[in-house]
Amino acid sequence: MSKVQQAAILLMSMGENDAAQVLKHMGPKEVQKVGTAMSQLNNVQQFEVEGVISNFLDEVRTLTGLGMGSDGYIRNMLVSALGEDKANGLIDRILLGGNTTGLDTLKWMESRSVADIIRNEHPQIQAIVMAYLDSDQAAEIMSYFPDKVRLDIMMRVASLDTVQPSALQELNDILEKQFSGNAGSQTKAMGGVKVAAEIMNNLESSIEAELMESIKEVDEDLGTQIQDLMFVFDNLKDVDDRGIQALLREVSSEILIVALKGADEGLQEKIFKNMSKRAAELLRDDLEAKGPVRLSEVEGAQKEILTIARRMADAGEIMLGGGGEQMV
Repeated sequence: MSKVQQAAILLMSMGENDAAQVLKHMGPKEVQKVGTAMSQLNNVQQFEVEGVISNFLDEVRTLTGLGMGSDGYIRNMLVSALGEDKANGLIDRILLGGNTTGLDTLKWMESRSVADIIRNEHPQIQAIVMAYLDSDQAAEIMSYFPDKVRLDIMMRVASLDTVQPSALQELNDILEKQFSGNAGSQTKAMGGVKVAAEIMNNLESSIEAELMESIKEVDEDLGTQIQDLMFVFDNLKDVDDRGIQALLREVSSEILIVALKGADEGLQEKIFKNMSKRAAELLRDDLEAKGPVRLSEVEGAQKEILTIARRMADAGEIMLGGGGEQMV
């Protein structure tokens, strides 16, 4: 049972009001993941519920009251760790319980709705939105645009460096929100080749290949830079053994089997050698017994594993090595 499934069972056991209080402290992606897991719960056994609650209580027993009521400490710590520009955006979300406006509201919206909101706006505004949002949400929004629009947006995202306050203010006007003094007078670092590569990583494979070809037709050097920073499933061969072992603990066997159906022999062997002998034998047997799988299912499973890998890399749990350069 994954951590998300355990969280879903725990929340379902708490009752509506208490569960709602917990969800208020989560971000949009966390709410979506847990909500999806809750909707998929079916025939949960009593012993499973008891096991989840027991695990939760074990975790809680290790906690203390240290840090309660320490808003000032948190502010100083974030500014010291991230710098004032990066910390300011986090401070409001953390300390104000998600009471945020402007661009942050888009993170809670359906991707199709965001696409509809910015569909008729200037491409530069669209690019700023894509650069601001998480790469997986940006990729989903991009899928609702025509090919030519996707190309224009991606070229602009890759070329972004800083954004003037006036541009942010224009975007706020579109969203009918006001940053008030939050926009400040300093430019904001946003976008760039790495952001473009992260968005590309999250696109459907067919869209990704077509868009990459179009980018290279316009600017071959830029296309190569983006491609070099992209991390694809085959790049898992470059992750060290400890990282692979950590990743495998977070991936369900069902997803792994489907993903490996489309992997080359070298990557399969990399996975096998980082499992126990018994587990590797079972996985080999399951792969051989697995019938034909649609390519779209294989690509979906691989994307899911890559999403977990990137999340773990962002948390510093593993190091990804793609395109000849390490990404963390």
